[in-house]
Amino acid sequence: MIRSDLELIIFDLDGTLIDSRLDLANAVNAARTRLSLGPIENERVYSYVGNGAPVLMRRALGAEASDETVRIALEYFLDYYGEHKLDCTRLYPGVLEALDRMKSGGATLAVLTNKPVGISQAIVDGLGLRDYFFRVYGGNSFERKKPDPMGIERLMEETGVQAGQTLMVGDSSVDVRTARNAGVPVAGVSYGFQPESLAETPPDYLVDRMEAVADIVIASRKGELNQ
Repeated sequence: MIRSDLELIIFDLDGTLIDSRLDLANAVNAARTRLSLGPIENERVYSYVGNGAPVLMRRALGAEASDETVRIALEYFLDYYGEHKLDCTRLYPGVLEALDRMKSGGATLAVLTNKPVGISQAIVDGLGLRDYFFRVYGGNSFERKKPDPMGIERLMEETGVQAGQTLMVGDSSVDVRTARNAGVPVAGVSYGFQPESLAETPPDYLVDRMEAVADIVIASRKGELNQ
């Protein structure tokens, strides 16, 4: 149940705050080329994102690929992506303004992604977002990735914020399931990588721009949110 004062706002990264699709697709296909495999369509790569780099490469190589082949490809992917992570990656329109509104309105902001934490922090820094977030946690920050609730639970523990005052924001069913597992409300953005998955696992709020999330947060803090 959402209370009248959302305090902790937790954001997914890829497909939610940033459009990183082309850089991810290029890194996946660079890894495939390294293995003398042909490229796959960018749209296919986009549909594989959300469960972390190991799952991404497993999907990109197919079930017939050996564990050793996936390991080699993953290592190359991470090296390549680490060097090219900001070639084309940009903030979605309105994200910076929305973060500014939420931060200046008194909310505590954090990132919880399944992307490796080092690369995630570097992207946040490179896009000038670091001062907005008190924590950036990645897929290797904990023993288990989303949709396990461990990351949300840690952030609530660190801030002392209760579940009803926490909001998860993401673009896929992974984020919705993570929020449900943690017992917190969730907003889904329709412009991300996997909007079709939000129809299968509906969030509490479905928005088409990040400014709408800021509207929800600000309204809650003013006691104006319809619950």
